Amino acid sequence: MIAFKMKDPLQNWLGLIVSSTDSPALNRFAELAVSLFMHQTVFYISLGLLLAYGLLILLYRRWFLMLEPFEPNQEKEPVTRFSIVIPARDEQANIGACLASILKNQYPAHLYEIIVVNDHSTDGTEAKVSALQQEHPQLKLINLADHVGAGLNAYKKKAIELAISQTTGDWIITTDADCVVSENWLSLFDAYIQETGVVFVAAPVQFEHTGSFISVFQVLDFMSLQGITAAAVGAGAHSMCNGANLAYQKKAFYEVGQFAGIDQIASGDDMLLMQKMRKAFSGKLGFLFHQSAIVSTLPMPNWKQFINQRIRWASKGTHYQDKSIFWVLLLVYLVNLSLLVLFILAFFQGTLEQFFYLLLFKTGVELFFLYPVSRFFGQTAQLIYFPIMQPVHICYTVIAGWLGKFGNYQWKGRNTK
Repeated sequence: MIAFKMKDPLQNWLGLIVSSTDSPALNRFAELAVSLFMHQTVFYISLGLLLAYGLLILLYRRWFLMLEPFEPNQEKEPVTRFSIVIPARDEQANIGACLASILKNQYPAHLYEIIVVNDHSTDGTEAKVSALQQEHPQLKLINLADHVGAGLNAYKKKAIELAISQTTGDWIITTDADCVVSENWLSLFDAYIQETGVVFVAAPVQFEHTGSFISVFQVLDFMSLQGITAAAVGAGAHSMCNGANLAYQKKAFYEVGQFAGIDQIASGDDMLLMQKMRKAFSGKLGFLFHQSAIVSTLPMPNWKQFINQRIRWASKGTHYQDKSIFWVLLLVYLVNLSLLVLFILAFFQGTLEQFFYLLLFKTGVELFFLYPVSRFFGQTAQLIYFPIMQPVHICYTVIAGWLGKFGNYQWKGRNTK
């Protein structure tokens, strides 16, 4: 066994223990004993956390398997008037494909409008949308710079509020400028709303696999988040959703006070709003579980942007009124943190067996959950990469979680708290 060489202040504390003897052998024995004690303590903590985590993942799997795909009533005529709101900042490369996919929807043109909010773009986003307006009268453009100056911490929420104030529809759908939807997207939302009578609808989102390592990592990571979202919302357990595929009644949005109370938080135009809706309209929230309702979006092109995105998502964690989400996030963070600490201790001691046993357990449980989720999203082939992604996932979870609470991040060219 290789002794774990400790540094201050632990080394000073250890010196007090062994100072009663000048024997090098006894000193070394004491160092090894303390090191082994620390390693075993962290191992049992990790084991306990992983067992709790494993039970939670199995519960999510059970909830996911209980979901039944929504079957629309083909005999009902579409009646819902939608206003699709798309905040866009420097999205010249993506906004065209996004709008084209929406405009291809098999839904009456007089029942929907698209409002793009240009959020201080520095590229050709505005020109791209303006050109499309000439062909599609239901497409509108708002320049946020004409209404809001610099210095905000939550431009996206302000963009959505501004757009909604100028909408004519009864229902709001939000998506992102780098997303692509199916041609049945609006019809499914309409049918689901008519069938269920809900006031808030979450729907599935997936990342496209572009062939790179970072791409497949994001596909797998986000797929697990979406699987949990579908399971938890379907079971009525958590308020979870993603603003890239979200619909809510405009009247309900105003009844909960829009984004009041959360308007200074950079992120949270989706989940924090959902929590307000859940509090005001208990039992009136749903999840549109249908493969044609899936919205596809692009992964972050590099690790820097990916980490900043996840820090942004993590930054709203302490603002959840739904405390069940907070405790789940805390458990996930502690599981990954304990595994990282265990690996560091075991590496210096040369005893990695226990770490690998726990890592194998974590990987197995997560794959057991992800298999049915991947079938729904049509991304089963990517599961082969899942085991080798685990070390990266552990490290990024610890880093992004910490910086989401205590750090700043850069998003869309802005430094944000």
